[in-house]
Amino acid sequence: MTVQEASERYNIPIKILNEYESWGLCDAVRKVMGAWQYDEEDIKRLSMIMTLHDIGFEKEEVETYMKLLLVGESTQQERMRMLNEKRNGTLDEIHFKEKQLDRLDYLRFEIKKASENKSNGGQEI
Repeated sequence: MTVQEASERYNIPIKILNEYESWGLCDAVRKVMGAWQYDEEDIKRLSMIMTLHDIGFEKEEVETYMKLLLVGESTQQERMRMLNEKRNGTLDEIHFKEKQLDRLDYLRFEIKKASENKSNGGQEI
């Protein structure tokens, strides 16, 4: 399957396919008549790359993770460390956003309360 076919069939951006090729991760990819050819193993690795991009890994992190993955089981601990680090960062972002929501809700509550007081003859705060 060519780059264009892989991109269209699996909805993989050409940019990702080019990264994959540039990292030298495509042992099974053969250049035939000037076009890359992907096999099913390549598609599995590309799916992992898409997942890593989707969960917030930067390009360099994806490359590192994929090279570790190709080394095999001996790198499981390092890959788990990378995933845990990303997970913890995501949780920190979620907690920060929750605090923002709490503050937004408080301000909304204050406006509603002031509006109700005003309609009941009280003064706006």
